[in-house]
Amino acid sequence: MTTQGADDAISRKQPAELAPGAVIAQSLDNEWVSARLTKDMIEKGKSLRDVADIRSKEARAEYFRSLINTRQVVVNRVFFYNNRAVSCDLVEGGAARRAHQKLLGDGSLVPYLVNEREPAARPPNVSVDEEAFTAWQETVDGMPASSRITCVRLSWEDQENRDATRNGLFNPFAGQVQRLTATDIPLLAAQVGVPPEQTPEFGARLHRLVGFSSDRRTRDQLVSRKVLYDEFVSVPGLPVSDVRYDRSKPFAGEIKQLLDLIYNVNLADALGMYPLTPSGSLRRIALQEWRDVRTAPSGVVTDPEQLLLFLRRQAFSTVQDRLTPAAVDTLTLEDVWSLRQSDAWHEYIGAFDALTADPAAFHDRVGRVFDRYVKLNSEIVRIAAGRRASRAMARKWAPVIEVVVVVGGAVFSAITGDDTWGVVGDVGAVSAKAGGSVQLVLRNRREGRREQKFAREIASVRFDSAREWEQFHGMVRQLPGYREQRGSRMATSSATVQDDIPEY
Repeated sequence: MTTQGADDAISRKQPAELAPGAVIAQSLDNEWVSARLTKDMIEKGKSLRDVADIRSKEARAEYFRSLINTRQVVVNRVFFYNNRAVSCDLVEGGAARRAHQKLLGDGSLVPYLVNEREPAARPPNVSVDEEAFTAWQETVDGMPASSRITCVRLSWEDQENRDATRNGLFNPFAGQVQRLTATDIPLLAAQVGVPPEQTPEFGARLHRLVGFSSDRRTRDQLVSRKVLYDEFVSVPGLPVSDVRYDRSKPFAGEIKQLLDLIYNVNLADALGMYPLTPSGSLRRIALQEWRDVRTAPSGVVTDPEQLLLFLRRQAFSTVQDRLTPAAVDTLTLEDVWSLRQSDAWHEYIGAFDALTADPAAFHDRVGRVFDRYVKLNSEIVRIAAGRRASRAMARKWAPVIEVVVVVGGAVFSAITGDDTWGVVGDVGAVSAKAGGSVQLVLRNRREGRREQKFAREIASVRFDSAREWEQFHGMVRQLPGYREQRGSRMATSSATVQDDIPEY
């Protein structure tokens, strides 16, 4: 139920009242570090401050991609001031801060509040970047009188919110951690990049993690990511900007990847939203939720023949002499705001909405999405070029559509575009009853880490028997040019009355 603040400065909503297709962007997590960079930090003993520049560029590119490619981005309120990729605009002030205020004012950016009732309230028991927190408070206080900030909470009735937070966030997080030792450990080890010869040691470390979590649950203590970080990943007691991952803790990097994935998809599930997993991060498939099929807004695909249609070659015009931004993070937030006001952006989002509303019409609608995506990139280049002293360089590109179908531990990828066509299968374990998803990826064929690209789940998959899986697998094998490999690669792609809701 929507409620307004006493001064009408805040529009208080529950998750179901947000825009269809609202997303949680994992890259805005102030603990997010790509798997590659995490490994480097551990090997060289670097802190988050030591890698701030490269990490901020990667996170800012993901931040802008989420704003460019979706209607609404939900952000844990702490990340507005504890993630420099976001807070830099607030600290800079001027046009950058005004652009941020516009995105707050029109509901493009939605703060998620754990137990607070106001977005600028200091969260209890959380270490904050004081300079950025002050800038955030000034940004909220300086909103135009006619604007309202849309905020979301699981419930705006305090006791109901406490119960929902415990039952919808903390308990499922702990439950997912406890499930780690019930997974296929060799498969999980391969997906997080553990060498085969170290798989037994990795399995033993997971047993210790699960045991530690179970002991806390037995004593009725909450299991949070921070608690597990302190024990298995980080050097405890460091300020948020100086966090360092402890190389004396076995498999600290791999466990960090798993905890971050569980943390972010769990929050997205609790809010009924889609989690945007950034490039270079562990994908949800690693959690092996094969029997726990989530229902996408568009429903579930259960027919092997219907699922095969997503992997067939798509037909659309070849793109010629078009440009794309070489690095999305060299745009400004003002550029992103301007883009979201353009006809090109509204047409692209409209085409994507139509596709996700009816995945069965994929072949009829995906071409329009692709065409609008290409035009959107041209508009980005035009906006950036019109700004003096722009650092946003453009380059020629070869845009493609990639469809990724996940069934259990098997992943199939079909790429169409730029005279390119191919289907590749990476076949791991598949149970008799297998769940999965269909994901649409829009990107450059020659992928760049900070280029404009986007991936979005458009349907869920459920097979109720081994026969359906075998039928689907057999049909995929008949596709022209299909290649298959066995095994598994890395899966990376306060002192208030509400004190009893700790930080999630």
